[in-house]
Amino acid sequence: MPPSVPSPSRRVARILRTSLFAQVACALVLGVAVGKLWPDVAMDLQPLGDGFTRLIKTIISPLVFCVVVVGIAKAGDLKAFGRIGLKALIWFEVASTVALLIGLLAANVVRPGVGMNVDPATLDASAVDAKTGGGSLPTTTEFVLHSLPTSFVGAFAENSLLQVLILACLVGAALLHLGHTKVPQVLPAVEQAQEIIFAIVGFVMRLAPIAVFGAMAVLIGNYGLGVIETYGKLIILCYAAAALFVVLLAVALRLVTGLSLWKFLRYIREELLLALGTASTESVMPRVMQKLRRAGAREDAVGLVLPTGYSFNLDGASLYLSIGTLFIAQAVGVDLSLSQQITVVLVLMLTSKGMAGIPGSAFLALSATASSLGAIPAGAVALLLGVDRIMDSMRVVTNLLGNCVAVFAVSRWEGALDVERAKKVLDGEVAAEAQEEPGEPETPEGAASPAGPVSPSLAVSPEAAEVPVVVVPPRLGKEAAAENS
Repeated sequence: MPPSVPSPSRRVARILRTSLFAQVACALVLGVAVGKLWPDVAMDLQPLGDGFTRLIKTIISPLVFCVVVVGIAKAGDLKAFGRIGLKALIWFEVASTVALLIGLLAANVVRPGVGMNVDPATLDASAVDAKTGGGSLPTTTEFVLHSLPTSFVGAFAENSLLQVLILACLVGAALLHLGHTKVPQVLPAVEQAQEIIFAIVGFVMRLAPIAVFGAMAVLIGNYGLGVIETYGKLIILCYAAAALFVVLLAVALRLVTGLSLWKFLRYIREELLLALGTASTESVMPRVMQKLRRAGAREDAVGLVLPTGYSFNLDGASLYLSIGTLFIAQAVGVDLSLSQQITVVLVLMLTSKGMAGIPGSAFLALSATASSLGAIPAGAVALLLGVDRIMDSMRVVTNLLGNCVAVFAVSRWEGALDVERAKKVLDGEVAAEAQEEPGEPETPEGAASPAGPVSPSLAVSPEAAEVPVVVVPPRLGKEAAAENS
């Protein structure tokens, strides 16, 4: 009898039960609907998204520490790790500068703020202070000093990724210096802790649809859909510029590694949709690290490039800041000269670094840029308060893709990328969830697993185990074998 075909309702139910992408997509739509129909109810759903983000943040620091320590110890070459870091910083600077220039070019061509004729005196500058908590961006010296941990536990308690990275590099270097003979239990313990953390990530990710539902409901309930009409030109411009930048990323990835960004998008579609829904790249960082490792990128490259990129490679934020600066100037009737726009690029190249984790960092960077020009009233930054949250989706997706491409490119540059494995994974020839970790030999189909059960006919009895077995090196040849016999 032919096998029975499940009904459409059963197929849909199965997809919803097994596919994280389908669950998050449905939660996204439901969140928009609830936010539109019942805005007052939607505002009470804020803890759903915040709780999920808190759970993920508790995992990030120990995960980064374990991945970096294991990566350095397994690579066995601290100089190679230093080269990866240097190449990553070069890539970050080039990518973020290109993003800034694309933003300036787009704003000059489209001119989204022209015709608004806003009087800066009518804007509430105190609203910007409320958004930023009265804080300020750190100076270069403060940024460097803050990157250095004051205590081992404090770096994890504050969830400071740069401090955790430095500690991980020191521990990895110490393991290489001492060697596995002096501390034989440390590396296996770190590896086992890493596996436990990835298991926790799997548990937490089951809550992702609930988090997306709550975050989208709050967004629509708070801002509504009317803000899209008011700032439609600016929103479309930012998203179009981000799309252009993603196309350039796709070209760069193809030229450097031969990989397809579109296939990679399909590979991380669940993480992208979750980042869109929660407006946070941190919420997907553990899963993305795991998927990059499975796609052939070496542990040390993933562990160093991706977390560092979260502080130094904010391509989406760079796009938004450059477009936002010119939008504000155009809205208040200030025509910036070429030299002033060059100043904007130079200032944003500095202020856009290390923005991650600072409340209202985009407004702090915009205020610093306006102050350095001296031509834009500081209060004019408040113009972007109503649209900033709508831009989060563009920023997080662009930031995430920029950092993933950086991992692949730097890994390829350093010879730390298994290109063939990456192509098989992105083509779907290898099930992403059932792969061995990079570097482990694949077991041919039908062959016995190294740790699998032994056939009874091949089992060795205790008596036979006591008989000495002579292993003949291949280079000795038949004569040596005859001698030993």
